[in-house]
Amino acid sequence: MLASPPLATDAFIDRRGVTPAGGEPVFERRQFANSYEELSPAAAELARAIDGYKVQHRRRFITFEEMLSVIKSLGYSK
Repeated sequence: MLASPPLATDAFIDRRGVTPAGGEPVFERRQFANSYEELSPAAAELARAIDGYKVQHRRRFITFEEMLSVIKSLGYSK
């Protein structure tokens, strides 16, 4: 038997950022580990800058162009 198509009254509910029933706040997953302890100081700085960019722009993953702009914002040049 085929499932019936969704009704026009079925509205999309955006649950991002909603606290689940347990009461724990929802955190965005990161591209890098939550701990930067195993990274060199320069790599940790880059990871924090990329995570900051992603939080600011509400992005889970970034493009190479965005990563390049973050790297340049840290003062790196070719």
